[in-house]
Amino acid sequence: MSTPNLTAEQIEFQEHARAWLAANPAPETQIDLPLSQLELAKREQVEYYREWQRSCYEAGLVGTDIAKEYGGHGHSGCQDIANREMSRVGAPFLLNTVGLSMMIPAVLKHGTEEQKRRFIPKALSAEEIWCQGFSEPGAGSDMANQQTMAVRRGEGWVVNGHKVWTSFGQFAKHMILLARTSRDHKYDGLSFFLCPVEGHAGVTVKPLVKMTGELGFNEVFFEDCVIDDSLRLDEVGKGWTVAMTVLTHERGAAEGAGGGIRAVHPIERLIGLAKSSQRGGGLAADDPVTRDAIIRQAIVHEGIRQDARRARVPALNDHPMRLPMGQGVVRTEFEQDCARLGVDIAGARSTLYKHDDAAPDNGYWPLAYMNSYALTIAGGSNEIQRNILGERILGMPKSK
Repeated sequence: MSTPNLTAEQIEFQEHARAWLAANPAPETQIDLPLSQLELAKREQVEYYREWQRSCYEAGLVGTDIAKEYGGHGHSGCQDIANREMSRVGAPFLLNTVGLSMMIPAVLKHGTEEQKRRFIPKALSAEEIWCQGFSEPGAGSDMANQQTMAVRRGEGWVVNGHKVWTSFGQFAKHMILLARTSRDHKYDGLSFFLCPVEGHAGVTVKPLVKMTGELGFNEVFFEDCVIDDSLRLDEVGKGWTVAMTVLTHERGAAEGAGGGIRAVHPIERLIGLAKSSQRGGGLAADDPVTRDAIIRQAIVHEGIRQDARRARVPALNDHPMRLPMGQGVVRTEFEQDCARLGVDIAGARSTLYKHDDAAPDNGYWPLAYMNSYALTIAGGSNEIQRNILGERILGMPKSK
């Protein structure tokens, strides 16, 4: 059954997406697959997800609405359909989140024709993985406080500095890089580059061990790294403008990238945990406090689902990123609250980590809870996101 209010083209595409996903489920594997992109640590994991994204791209489920001359499939309003269908069947997430949901929107809006033709197709197919070079030790929430310096030299730029919390850095071919090109202006002194990473002279990537014991983030050091001026995006001094394009899309990354995490419905998962956990001499599922807590999360989850439906109605969207960005804040906090509740329900068993035979859900709950803090910080903390929503999207006055 097709979704209401779709055009003939969109209905045909939806039928194609459903048929292809039914006939081409993600292959079974003995590889220890992570819960999300934030936990990618092994080359074999990357290759598994790279092959999945490539298959989805060739089937038309990635780059669906992008023009054919840039490697896309030239549809209209069909990428959201592809994303929903991939999520509906619990398809694996798409690997190249930064490339799909951050680099591509920035290049489409600010890039040259040469940049669009060079970088977009290989990002869509996951042939080239991208990472994001925004955060620095002294420039997290205050992103404009960038100290990584790019100095003009002939036809290129010499970059020196230090980025941190760089997801995918150890696997990336390129980085979207925000760097300072003038110390005379805070915002107008920033420029934006499409920087080579893998094997590029002057770039050193050092993985960071998270509290989960996994490698997910990285530090990236630039020491006299030379970038050709053809890799600058937009004009010199317009880096902040480009970065705002990226940040507007970043919290809608899941929607933009498509796909999902192969997991049980979050509320069903909590209910299943409650039915197998002890509480007060009986089952947690029979405890009224636990039942009430799960119902509260179920209400939020239904609200998120209905908000996603609302986002598909053009007349209800006065700003293209208002709902996606709002959903990003609500969704990440919902996931954190669900993980916290799961840990509470599991009780003492939540101290058992993954691969422990006695751990509930193979140790899912403590791992999800620890990783949930990355979700509410990545791309600017949720507090920063609320400011962006209020000031830049809703047009509210800045708070004092």
